[in-house]
Amino acid sequence: MDVAIFEPLPLDAPPARRAAHYADVRRSIDALLDGEDDWISAMATIACELHRGFDYFHWTGFYRNLDDRELRIGPYQGGHGCLRIDFSRGVCGAAARTHTTQLIPDVDAFPGHIACSSTTRSELVVPVTTPAGRLLAVLDIDSDHPAAFGPEDQRALEDLCAALGARFADTATR
Repeated sequence: MDVAIFEPLPLDAPPARRAAHYADVRRSIDALLDGEDDWISAMATIACELHRGFDYFHWTGFYRNLDDRELRIGPYQGGHGCLRIDFSRGVCGAAARTHTTQLIPDVDAFPGHIACSSTTRSELVVPVTTPAGRLLAVLDIDSDHPAAFGPEDQRALEDLCAALGARFADTATR
């Protein structure tokens, strides 16, 4: 197993450094998940590796789609998260409902934002869908810094979630 040892990336890292750091973290995730066929174990490993890899990730985890109406908490790192989120509420609900990434620089400006943590200032939520379009989960990343996430974060996490959705399309249980 080729797991990288790296320092957490600081918020002020320039875009090129962010992109390179994501590549390092992705290699580590891929090595850790080599041969893994358990959906929950994969989500737990990804949440852990992402959370330790970025200084500005203050809550990192998954919400699982169980019934196409409500998300339930999955593996995560950070303080307590909301246990259930209706598809009609919040940033995670919007990502689940629309199957599109939600990049929110100021959560207070997002209509219907759910404040699971009063310290969260920005959020990036990426849907995990199968190649056939079935929603498995959303990856939710919160930061206590405003506008913490940019295009490099979005691209890297969308690529990771697409690979996760393809890998567990037939084995992930709701």
